[in-house]
Amino acid sequence: MITKHQTNIINYLVVCINDFAKRFAMDTKEAYKFLSKYGGIEFLMQHYEIEHTLSLEEAIEDLALICQKNGGKLQ
Repeated sequence: MITKHQTNIINYLVVCINDFAKRFAMDTKEAYKFLSKYGGIEFLMQHYEIEHTLSLEEAIEDLALICQKNGGKLQ
């Protein structure tokens, strides 16, 4: 059974992936693959307690920085 906390994390991940996709003109599947490959998903899961308190814009910037640090190229 999924806990309320786990549901909150999943919902947050979905919102972040969708907003990341919009910000960088990707479809959501492409954004998910990019974030998975370059550590963005792992980062959000590890730092959920802090990241979900930030604005979505700040969270997307953090994701972009993490992915770029790990070799992801963004336009």
